[in-house]
Amino acid sequence: MEFRKAVETDLNAVMNIISQAQNYLKEQGIDQWQNGYPNRQTIINDIENGHSYVLLKDDIIVGTVAIIPGVEKTYESIYNGEWKSTGEYVTIHRIAIDSRYKRLGFATMILDKAEELCNSLGISSIRIDTHEENLLMQNLLQKNNYEYCGIIYLEDKSKRLAFEKVL
Repeated sequence: MEFRKAVETDLNAVMNIISQAQNYLKEQGIDQWQNGYPNRQTIINDIENGHSYVLLKDDIIVGTVAIIPGVEKTYESIYNGEWKSTGEYVTIHRIAIDSRYKRLGFATMILDKAEELCNSLGISSIRIDTHEENLLMQNLLQKNNYEYCGIIYLEDKSKRLAFEKVL
């Protein structure tokens, strides 16, 4: 297994995985990642900013994630709870696994790699959010010791459940 920053030539593979995830969420009736988000430009921006990562198995991209250090604007206000820490944190966005490789532990592997990255940056907290109906993601987070912190709202006012893991 290899985990590395995504490069421009990874774009089509990453977009294929994103598209699979969008279709899966739609099939499940979950209104997350619909209406054209995340789109190609979102992923290009992630790659250009050095925030996009890929997980490879036998040189095949099987997973993707954006790991973003710094303040996440939509996390500045949290409702019905509070964050576990007040210091620097990394935000995980756009985590997805190729549908042919689901349920093999690759999402957990990506979360583990995010922790390693945080440790190398001297950052001791990871934050992430998900749709309230995305039980698969919520279970993944809880299984990996992320704690539910409260509710945040995206820029478009969509409600999300917020989680944090203090390392």
